[in-house]
Amino acid sequence: MTDTTPSALDIRDLEAWYGESHVLHGMTFRVARGEVATLVGRNGAGKTTTLRAIMGMLDKVRGRIEHGGRDLLALRSNQIARRGIGYCPEERGIFASLSVEENLMLPVKVSSNGMAVAELFTLFPNLAERRHAQASKLSGGEQQMLAIARILRTGAKLLLLDEPTEGLAPAIVQQISRMFRLLRERDYTILLVEQNVRFASKLADRHYVVEHGKVIDMLSNSELTTRRGQIETYLGV
Repeated sequence: MTDTTPSALDIRDLEAWYGESHVLHGMTFRVARGEVATLVGRNGAGKTTTLRAIMGMLDKVRGRIEHGGRDLLALRSNQIARRGIGYCPEERGIFASLSVEENLMLPVKVSSNGMAVAELFTLFPNLAERRHAQASKLSGGEQQMLAIARILRTGAKLLLLDEPTEGLAPAIVQQISRMFRLLRERDYTILLVEQNVRFASKLADRHYVVEHGKVIDMLSNSELTTRRGQIETYLGV
């Protein structure tokens, strides 16, 4: 049966390069509005490059990146962000010398959907407790929460998150999982690069397997159990 849910993001025949290195070789996938989807695969498969290409952060890209019916390929990164797309890189991108509260006050709002600081502190009580602390003094998990909170402050409704649980303690992963469930209830659309399949299986609607710069398979969440052996092969477990 054809999926007729409107797309928040439609990627078609996407190719991308770092200098002379050809990294993406025809990436094609879609993320429906209000859906959580993951890009999974071995390191170096092209997952992070895909997020960077969507955000206009690469010099040489071909194909189509459609959001809300418009092709983003000719837009600059700041123009893409102003269309309501938020990107949280693996390195998080927070301002280490500023306090938690100062970090949250910096982002430019792209829509009226942006969460107030008080609302963010309710969503992330750890940050509320450390609102005056310098960002460099936060734990890795708290820094990840701050990076995501900054995006939610802007009002972006499409979130691109690169390895949000990597290296975090289980208790922090559980908090982030609860946060994602709340965002789903509020009709956010989320594209995750995530190696933690157990974490992703509790949240995602579908999983795109990436290998050699293209999608080679798509699994619904219900297929993760029945095709576990194949997933482990894909991930090199």
